[in-house]
This record gives sequence, C-alpha cells and structure tokens, in this order.
Amino acid sequence: MPDTPTAYRFPSTYVHLGHDDRATPIEVTESFWPDLMAGKLDSLGEGRLVTFYEFSESWDSWEAHPAGEELVCLISGRMALILEQDGQEVRVELAEPGAFTLVPRGAWHTADVLEPSRALFVTAGAGTTHRPRG
Repeated sequence: MPDTPTAYRFPSTYVHLGHDDRATPIEVTESFWPDLMAGKLDSLGEGRLVTFYEFSESWDSWEAHPAGEELVCLISGRMALILEQDGQEVRVELAEPGAFTLVPRGAWHTADVLEPSRALFVTAGAGTTHRPRG
C-alpha cells in the first residue's frame, strides 16, 4: 500500500488482501486474466482478490473456488446466482443494492443477469476452475 492515500477505480484496479494483512492495489491490464489463469501471478494465490464487474448478459460458464468462500455483493441491477449443491441447482436472487451472498467453498456457480448489473466480488482465487455452461 502506498504511503500517501490514493484514489483508485474499479475495474481498472483490483485489490489483493494478503494473508499478511496487507491490501495491495493491482493494476488490471489486458494480460491480467491470461497471466492469472496461466499461474504467472502466484502471489495472488494467497489471500483474497477484490474485483468489480459490470454485466449485461448471463454468464456463459460455471466456476468453483476450492480455496474458500466467495462473497458476491450487488451494487446495482438485478442478478441471480445459481449454485450446484447436492446435485440440485439453487438460485439466490440479488435484487437490490447491497444484497449479497456467500458462495460455499468449492461450489460450482454461475449467474443469470436479470437486468444490467454491477457487482463486487471477494474471492479466494487459488485453484479456481471453470467449465462451459450448457
């Protein structure tokens, strides 16, 4: 963290919350996600990553985070998280700003965007896996 307070803005900057109790701004470049998926950003595997997304369409994939729970907080719009639990799909609708859910560790999840939405995520990203949504 810089010595002088600085204003940052999602989604061009994320925040990594490390196990050492440090909060580190992470610049999001075009190579950020490919590098992360290729294991080139191992330092982000420890702790949590705070991200922000805008959605106009439902997700086209499922994901799971085996390293820990994921917090999903709706900032605006309306969306439904769909979680696979015990062989069933469970829908959790986030319908007003500030509504949030905790996705259990390792649970496959995806989302239906019911109206254009913005959401904040706090994710234990180590070992995250994806699969197509069919």
